[in-house]
Amino acid sequence: CVCVCVCVCVAQYFRLALIFLLTETDDNMEDNHTFLYFAYGSNLLKERLQLKNPSATVHCVARLKDYKLVFGNHKGLASDRWHGGVATIEHSPGDEVWGVVWRMNVSDLESLDSQENVTLGAYSPVELSVKTKGQDLNCRTYIMNSCVYAPPSPQYLKVIVMGAEQNGLPKDYQEKLRAIKTNMYEGPLPMMKMDG
Repeated sequence: CVCVCVCVCVAQYFRLALIFLLTETDDNMEDNHTFLYFAYGSNLLKERLQLKNPSATVHCVARLKDYKLVFGNHKGLASDRWHGGVATIEHSPGDEVWGVVWRMNVSDLESLDSQENVTLGAYSPVELSVKTKGQDLNCRTYIMNSCVYAPPSPQYLKVIVMGAEQNGLPKDYQEKLRAIKTNMYEGPLPMMKMDG
């Protein structure tokens, strides 16, 4: 009777261990094929990001501590597409940037890097830790190189504000976004194309 009980317990243990191992393997496989991307600028807007990155799905809203949102152009070269400064972040103790963490397939990584002009040297990909409800997440994001400050166009800022609304970023942060001074550009703008 004791031997049967021990055998049943051992069999149950191995069954649970196997289930755990299979679950861990599935999670690791998913992690090997996807990555987390923290968006704080125009890629807050789902329709914009998914134009060239169809795998992107919202993972969560998150906060990046000790950084602030700024606008500018790489080496002062104005964006022909956005007609003004584009978003980047810079280290700033005590400040915070809110954004969206997207889960994306690794197959979209080249497209995302291209959108951020990584090969041209405009932005560099970095890994940063962002805070969300109860946990820290390591995410890929982008920081502009050789940023020369410049205000954004109203159209570019509108895309960011729409993305913040769409994803439910905190209301006070949305108000801060709306209060950003623009360059008041009024000309035509193909604002849903890839740049910045």
